[in-house]
Amino acid sequence: MASQAPTLQDTRATRVSGLRSFFNMDGVAQALVWVAGWAIVAITAVLVFELWMNSAETRQKFGFDFLFSTTWDPVNGDFGALPFIFGTLATSAVALIIAVPLGIGASIFLAELAPPRISDALTFCIELLAAVPSVIFGLIGIFVLVPALQVMVPWLKAGLGFLPIFSGAFYGVSILSAGVVLAVMIVPFIISISREVLMAVPRDLREAALALGATQWESTWQVVLPFAKVGVIGSVFLALARALGETMAVTMVVGNTPKIQASLLAPGYSIAAVIANEFPEAGGIQMSALIELGLVLFTLTIIINGAARLLILATETKGAK
Repeated sequence: MASQAPTLQDTRATRVSGLRSFFNMDGVAQALVWVAGWAIVAITAVLVFELWMNSAETRQKFGFDFLFSTTWDPVNGDFGALPFIFGTLATSAVALIIAVPLGIGASIFLAELAPPRISDALTFCIELLAAVPSVIFGLIGIFVLVPALQVMVPWLKAGLGFLPIFSGAFYGVSILSAGVVLAVMIVPFIISISREVLMAVPRDLREAALALGATQWESTWQVVLPFAKVGVIGSVFLALARALGETMAVTMVVGNTPKIQASLLAPGYSIAAVIANEFPEAGGIQMSALIELGLVLFTLTIIINGAARLLILATETKGAK
């Protein structure tokens, strides 16, 4: 029996059904999510394109020497990024060395040892601390931290002055001061995120460890923390991303001296700080150099976050075996 050709009414009904399925809530939600996801990619691509195009003058004049030169001379039009790259990495490293043990230790206390009321109250205070504007931290650094360091650094030099990183004169503003301020700024991120990750660990794991005779600390250290290590690592690298891009607080206490010195007690300069200080009055090739510094900072952030993602994936793969 020959199949009957579809009528005009059947065709219209099919189209109406298709339109209804497309415009239902699932279709709309999928379309919005798709647009949002690709919008992030588009914004990133536009940002990189603009930085690349507007730094063309510097790239054409200096090439890769821009990354390795230590000269920053706006008067003679000679620019190099290495002092600022060094200052950015050094201050961020000091911040992580201080903030990671403090943040992870505090998050373990809040998630595992503190009573719920105390944990909730302290967590609320920590979240408020994370919302404080960076300029406030800069002011605290100038009026509280720097005078405190001027008292403590002589004791530090008396014990560790033989190390190059603690040699030389200390005038207050320095890479060490900026690192300590950054540590205070990023530690709330580590505490808040790590606490949530630790509290998400199934309670059955804790109870099983305790049932086998483990103490509470052994349960936390040998069971809970290994289970949550991927999230904890993620919190550390999120804090590192904040430290790399911080501007005002670092600008106020780092010293703003474009030199590479081995001592943490010496002043330095960061990429974000030099952009903030010189961009309003820059022009010509200096403007191009500052924009290329922004591109360098963007690239550093992408590389470090990419390395963090690879580390997390490697940790997850190792844990799955």
